Amino acid sequence: MSAQWRQSPQAERRLEPMTTRHLDAVVAIENQAYDYPWTRGNFIDSLAAGYPAQRLLGADDALLGYFIAMAGVGELHLLNLTVAPGQQGRGHARFMLVALLALCRSRQAQQLWLEVRASNARALSLYRHCGFHEVGSRKAYYPAHTLLHPQRREDAVVMSLQLGDVE
Repeated sequence: MSAQWRQSPQAERRLEPMTTRHLDAVVAIENQAYDYPWTRGNFIDSLAAGYPAQRLLGADDALLGYFIAMAGVGELHLLNLTVAPGQQGRGHARFMLVALLALCRSRQAQQLWLEVRASNARALSLYRHCGFHEVGSRKAYYPAHTLLHPQRREDAVVMSLQLGDVE
């Protein structure tokens, strides 16, 4: 993969490990970004399990986004990749994804998996552009109720990237 992305005006950005002391800011972004956000407990459980978790910080140390993945035998599974709503469209998600791919290589993982809402066109486009392939779906995986349809759920697209496919 030859990753090219638009640099944000503050081209300085870096990834640092996420810990429980960062959760106030992380949960605030999570709640802004999603109708059905992860809970603080979801983040605590992921960190307690030792899942790779990184925060993306800007030049002014502002939290721009974060990701959490779960390691398995020969693979990683991306659980959450989020960019703060006011920072979207600046290449931050791609920056974090490229870093996650480097993490996969450092752990000698052969495959990276993820699920994404079928309606999330922006994320689907990013993942396809980065070489992910759709390998299936999980029916009614995500909550998506409305006032008219309180029991409605949304399908997840299951995607995978064979790391041997990536330059």
